Formats: sequence, structure tokens, C-alpha cells
Amino acid sequence: MNFTPTHSPVCRKPTIASKYSVASGINGPTRRSRMADSVESTPLPSIRDRLAVLCPSQELLEYYQKKMADCDEENEDLLKKLEFYKEACEGQHRLEWDLQQKDEEIAELQKALSDMQVCLFQEREHVLRLYSENDRLRIRELEDKKKIQNLLALVETDTGEVTYFYKEPPHKVSIFQNTIQAAGVCEQNDSSAPKPDSKEEKKRSSIREKEYGSKHYQGDVEALQVQLKEQSKFSREQVEGLMEDRRIRIEEIQVQHQRNQDKIKELTKSLHHTQELLYESTKDFLKLRFENQTKEKTWMLEKDQLMSKIKQYRMQNKKKDDKIGKVMPVLHDSHHTQNEYIKSLKDKLAQEKKLSNMYQEQCIALEEELAKIREEEGVRREIFKDRSNKMSKRLQIMTKRYEALEHRRMLEVEGFKTDIKVLRQRLKDLEQMLYKATINTRANQDLAILCEVRDSNRRAHKIQGELKNIKSKVFGLENELRLC
Repeated sequence: MNFTPTHSPVCRKPTIASKYSVASGINGPTRRSRMADSVESTPLPSIRDRLAVLCPSQELLEYYQKKMADCDEENEDLLKKLEFYKEACEGQHRLEWDLQQKDEEIAELQKALSDMQVCLFQEREHVLRLYSENDRLRIRELEDKKKIQNLLALVETDTGEVTYFYKEPPHKVSIFQNTIQAAGVCEQNDSSAPKPDSKEEKKRSSIREKEYGSKHYQGDVEALQVQLKEQSKFSREQVEGLMEDRRIRIEEIQVQHQRNQDKIKELTKSLHHTQELLYESTKDFLKLRFENQTKEKTWMLEKDQLMSKIKQYRMQNKKKDDKIGKVMPVLHDSHHTQNEYIKSLKDKLAQEKKLSNMYQEQCIALEEELAKIREEEGVRREIFKDRSNKMSKRLQIMTKRYEALEHRRMLEVEGFKTDIKVLRQRLKDLEQMLYKATINTRANQDLAILCEVRDSNRRAHKIQGELKNIKSKVFGLENELRLC
């Protein structure tokens, strides 16, 4: 839009009208010939001389003062806009930095959670290893007992001799074996009674060995089956956990890649937009500069033409005044009336020019305000569109994260429920084993059973506490992610 006036006020020097100017056509050809001779005979002065003689008018000074004030206001508005955009960009960069830090914290927490799962799997594996070691030691204990019984059967015992076995180390509660003690009592009875034949003793010992071996092998098979079930269950749970962790990692990598792609697209789009705006602004600036230069050139030419015309008119008026003062002094009164009429016309013309300049300035100011309003409206629309697009994209990303976290939380809750069920089942099995042991053992074994029950209860409470801590940490992480 062209904000420069089509006809800017030029420097005017007031001319004094001649007292004896006549609008008649007396001696027209002679006057024209004389004017042409005078113009050709008098050379034109240089531009610097004419500018030095020229006095600037008050209208011209006011016009350029107003133009400078408008330029200063426009510069201040541009600086304010630049500060506003700078603050907006800084706030956006700050928010992006905070979001990046939150993403890093989430990644660290997820890593810690995966490490916790790995530690849990290691503890389970250690527990299974301890169970297998315990079963192996029990089998070895049964083999040792079998060897001892065979040795006792081969070696004859004295009267009144009783053999005791320790199920636990000597510093713990001693639990006696019922079968061995019964065997010792039978040996005492046999020693008191007359000895049977050696063949019958061999048959009985072989039968006892077979029965004991069958029981021993059955116990081995049952222990191996339990170990196999435990190992298969543990391996299945470990594989499921690793697959779930792998899936979550893949989803996070895909989301991060998509986010990076969107950011690259936005940055390239903004770069192209800024390049286009820069190209358009430079093009408009050069165009306006060229137009201003051409207009200044035309104004200078017009000013030169007007100055030359003013000088010609002055010379003509002087000559006319001399001629009329010599030839026609009688027409003084008529010339006076004509001069007054001309002065009134000139005053009217000056008023009309002032009004036209005032209206022209008002139109220019209104056009400038309209252009500013349009530019501000366009900028606001672009800012609103960018913000709405960014908010919609951020909402989609947050909904995807929330869905992934909700799914993960459901899977973790299911895993915790299965762990609690397994622990409860183990507790029930221990209670049944304890109940059977209390029925089969003597009263002296109550203290050891109570100790084992207390240990199992402590372990169960400890495991429950760890599960509660893990649940609280998971819920805390979910709350933090929701708040983010």
C-alpha cells in the first residue's frame, strides 16, 4: 500500500500581485515575443542556488514533522511486537525444555521399573534354586538313612542300645525319626527274643530295602515334578515380562520417532514461511524505495519547473508594471478593484488547498490505521492457528501415553494378583503340611513347627510389604504421569 501523498506540499514563496495587472489582450504578439527573448537571453541558475534561495513553507515543515513522528511510532510498535514475540518464543522454549525433562524422568522411572522386575525374577530364580537344593539334600538324607539302616541291619546291636537321628543340626531342635526308633525298638525286642534263622532275616531286610527304595524313588519323582513345574512357570512369567517390556520400549521409540518427525516438519514449515515473509518484505521494501526515488525525482522536476515559471512570471509582471505605469495611469481604480478581487480569489484558493491537504492527510492516516489493523488481524489468526494445531497434537500424544500407561498398569495389577494367588496357595500348602506334620509327629516337635510357622509368616508379611511398596511406587508414577 502506498502511504506517500500523491501531491506533497512544496516550497512556496508568496508572490506579490501587481497593482496594474490587466487581463486584456492588448499587444499580445509583441509581449509573447519579448517574453521568449527574455527567457532565451537569461540563463537558468543551478539547483543549489535555487535551493539556497528557496524558503521552506510552514506546511512542508509540518508535513515532514508529522511523517517523522509517524515513523517513530511505527518503529516503537515494531519494537514492542518484537519484544512480545521474543517473550512468547522464550516461554515456548521453556515449556519444551520442561517437557523434555519430564520425558527423561519418565524414561528413567521406566528403566528403574524394568530393573526392579529383573531383580524380582532373579529373586524368584534364587528361591527356586534353594528349593531344588533343599530337595537334593532331603534325597541325600534319605539315602544316608537307608545306608545307616542297612548297616544297622547287618550289624547286630547290643541289648539296650538305641539309635537316634537328627533331622536338623545339633544346635537346633532335635527331631527324632519314628521309623528308625521303631526299628530300634524292634531290634530290642528281637534281641530279647530268640534269634530267627538267617534266611528269614535276609528276606525281611530285602523286603524292607525294596519298600524303602520305592518310597525314596517316589519322593525323588515328586520333587523333580514340583521343580519342573516351578521352573516352567518361572520361565513363562519371565518370557512374558520380557516381551511386555520389549513391546513398551518399541512403542516408546515409535512415539519418540513420530514426535521428532512432527517437530522436523513444523520447523521446516516455519522456515519456509519465514523465508517467504522475508522475500516478500524485501521485495515490498525495494519496491517502495524505488517508488519513493521516482516520486522524489518527479517532485524535484516539478519544483524546478515551478521555480522557472515563477521567475518568468515575475519578470513579466515587472515589465507589465513598467509599461502600464507609463502608458495607462487612468485605469488605477479599475486595477485596484481587480487586484482586490484577485486577492480574494487567491485567499479562497489557499483555503481550498489547505482543506484538500487536510483531507488528504486524514485519508492517509486512515489508510495506515486500516493497514495496521489488517496486519495485526492476520498475525493474530496465524498465532491462533499455530497454537490450536500444537494443542491438538499435544492432546493426541498425551492420550496415547495415558492409554499405554493404563494398559501397562492393568497388566502389572494382573501380575500382582497372580503373585498374591501363588503366595496364598503356597501358604495354604504350608499350613496343610504343618497340619499333617503335627498329626504324625510327637509333642516335642511342636516348638520346631511353631518356629517354621513363624518364619513362613514373616516371609509372607515381608513379601506382602514389598508388593505394597511396589504398588505404591507404580501408583505414584501413574499420578506423576497424569499430572504431566
